[in-house]
Amino acid sequence: MERLLIESALERVRHALEHNDIDQAVAIIESLRPADQAEVFSELDEEDQEALLPRLSPEDSADILEELDEEEAAELARSLPHHTLARIVEEMEPDEAADLLGDIPPEQAEAVLASLEDPDEVRPLLIHPDDTAGGLMTSEFLALRRRTTVAEALEAVRRWHPEGHVADHLFVVDRNGVLCGMVTLRQLILAEPHQRMMDIMDPEVISVPVGTDQEECARLMDRYDLLVLPVVDEHHRLLGVITVDDLVDVLQEEVTEDIQRLGGSQPLGGPYLDTRVTRVARSRIGWLLLLFVTETLTGTVLRLFEHELDAVVSLTFFIPLLIGTGGNAGSQTISTIIRALAVGDIELGDALRVLWHELRVGLVLGMAMGAVGYARALAWGTESAVASAVAAALLLIVLWANVIGSLLPLLASRLHIDPAIVSGPFMSTLVDATGLLIYLYVAKLILGI
Repeated sequence: MERLLIESALERVRHALEHNDIDQAVAIIESLRPADQAEVFSELDEEDQEALLPRLSPEDSADILEELDEEEAAELARSLPHHTLARIVEEMEPDEAADLLGDIPPEQAEAVLASLEDPDEVRPLLIHPDDTAGGLMTSEFLALRRRTTVAEALEAVRRWHPEGHVADHLFVVDRNGVLCGMVTLRQLILAEPHQRMMDIMDPEVISVPVGTDQEECARLMDRYDLLVLPVVDEHHRLLGVITVDDLVDVLQEEVTEDIQRLGGSQPLGGPYLDTRVTRVARSRIGWLLLLFVTETLTGTVLRLFEHELDAVVSLTFFIPLLIGTGGNAGSQTISTIIRALAVGDIELGDALRVLWHELRVGLVLGMAMGAVGYARALAWGTESAVASAVAAALLLIVLWANVIGSLLPLLASRLHIDPAIVSGPFMSTLVDATGLLIYLYVAKLILGI
């Protein structure tokens, strides 16, 4: 239903633009929800976008730029005069405004800041990297003093006119701005007007330093079901807050990057169809070359056992089956461990427990696959000795794949490398070569060749 609505709106906007009816196109876009506005807007040609954006109300233009992909929003912003962009930025959330200004040329960003009514809401946010708590936080929050009464606090909320989840959570600070506690809007409504913040606040507030990685912020908010996460400096002074909508964006970004790395490529950093062919190719060529080089290990192993393979040609029939099974078993293990690390089910200190767990799992799976492999080998009419070699190799390869799959992500985390990098094709390639070595050594021992 939503898809049909968006397609219908896009068709009507394009029809209006073809007839140079800018006002009608603007009216159609302004009638949509912000997310739908952005989707319709992103489907238009660049010239149409540049013509429409200044004609939209600043509020709608701000919503569109906040919803668009960062690169697309920045490219559009760069095409606007600074006074037009300033009117739009004025309506944006401080953290979203800082993200946008950080992606455009410094001179243009400075000109926009100079035109803002209150640039100090945005300027401090520009100094923090985008992927840290400081880059995620917004300066739109209400801080109350400990001796502020409930009546005074409610009056401050009325004057503030907040939006979103920041309206539900108010923070209490001392005279130096140090975070002391938090109260909710519900607490204020239920409390007596004469009560003070120090009497009703929750002093146990979960907060993060300004340099905390965005993934850790997301993990904390998910673990403790937080709608708002305060950000503090080294002296525990309150600098800003991260809201749950920022968490959703972070999780989507992190999951997208991890999935792309799982496939053996670098993150694209933007929507697939909006990414240039050369950029997509560059994101993949490095891993393809590395995997190509490592795959030559398989050829090296085959050359080492050339005599044995010539003596028992039937051994070659099972090579695809064995290395495929090993790669699949390793990929299953490594994806499970990476996810367990991401959600906090396991930590680096659990390496031995994880290894013991996967050894037992590998033993069960290996025995099952060995039995199936033995039966399959006999069904192909091979000798029982060859079938035994296949079964024993399957057991050892699955066991080895589970060991590698359990330890590689933990080792990567210890070295501060994203575990997703060592998964997928890299894991399969490593297990292919080592699994083949295991198979041919086992066959050599059992067959006496």
